[in-house]
Amino acid sequence: MKELELKYGCNPNQKPSRIYMKEGELPIQVLNGKPGYINFLDAFNGWQLVRELKKATGLPAATSFKHVSPAGAAVGLPLSDVLAKIYWVDDLGELTPLAAAYARARGADRMSSYGDFIALSDVCDVCTAKMIKREFSDGIIAPGYEPEALELLKEKKKGNYAIIQIDENYEPDPIEHKEVFGITFEQGRNELNIDKDFFSNVVTENKDIPDSAKVDMAIAMITLKYTQSNSVCFVKDGQAIGIGAGQQSRIHCTRLAGSKADNWLLRQSPQVLGLPFKEGMKRADRDNAIDLYIGEDYMDVLADGEWERVFTEKPPVFTKEEKEAWLSKATDVTLGSDAFFPFSDNIERAFRSGVKYIAQPGGSIRDGEVIEACNKHGIAMSFTGIRLFHH
Repeated sequence: MKELELKYGCNPNQKPSRIYMKEGELPIQVLNGKPGYINFLDAFNGWQLVRELKKATGLPAATSFKHVSPAGAAVGLPLSDVLAKIYWVDDLGELTPLAAAYARARGADRMSSYGDFIALSDVCDVCTAKMIKREFSDGIIAPGYEPEALELLKEKKKGNYAIIQIDENYEPDPIEHKEVFGITFEQGRNELNIDKDFFSNVVTENKDIPDSAKVDMAIAMITLKYTQSNSVCFVKDGQAIGIGAGQQSRIHCTRLAGSKADNWLLRQSPQVLGLPFKEGMKRADRDNAIDLYIGEDYMDVLADGEWERVFTEKPPVFTKEEKEAWLSKATDVTLGSDAFFPFSDNIERAFRSGVKYIAQPGGSIRDGEVIEACNKHGIAMSFTGIRLFHH
């Protein structure tokens, strides 16, 4: 198949629409459904991300994409009981490494992942398919599917779930093109070998970066490589826990990613784990309620006439002081940035979310101030020397 006609482009009025190869065959098969223009953008960016994560870590990888940026990305490390509970997978028993990767990718920011397009580095197994089947998702791309897994996924969205199989041996040309306003842009592909040696230039007084943190640094940088810039990514224990994408100011990226990381941490608090939800509530409704409960608009879910729809009894307010006390326990978080930090305020914000390790390109005229802020907080920071803008 050299080309595939699509229903429309980014919007219904943008017709005609297709994907095609100027030379050779498309490296994909559509096994089910009718993926759209944005689906394919998410699919191809997501596939590159998980392929590189697996290459860098040796572990199965998954990502949850929305609007051409990842909402979450992770590798297949086992889940703690707490993580299994907040990701709503504690009823599935022992997870395969691939299923654990997707549980982490989907679970880090469940609000943003709602209606995602999934990319998996490995053949989709039955355990992963069972998890995906009960989540609201637009489609999936993977190098293959176990027969039973494929049948389970085909049942989603009344048989219209988009399922794409990609040739895992496909390699694109080293030069890529993009057309804007009738004008063609050309550039070399952003090919980098991001591994633990990528982070050898440690510029802070604290130079102790364990291998586990270097893995998290690699996850952060590979995730940022496929995130709309400006972008910042918080990572802990093999998964992105907060991604700030597409902001014009880097401090806004850091604040956005940091607030998402804080929400991930707050969801693990006793106050949230003990919320008395009504039986039979949908996962999305629980996610929405938790997001309100831990945020500034908590009365939207705790007001009389509202809490009765969600809880069996009215929970106490999760106070600002209680939240700050819980967040103060955060530590060993890794932060990656796709370009240099122009001001030290980014470091101060990152430190409040438990950041202990940072990877960024360096090169700002204020690098000295940024390094000094890291030294003040005992943060170890690596300068990679490589910018990772993605547009």
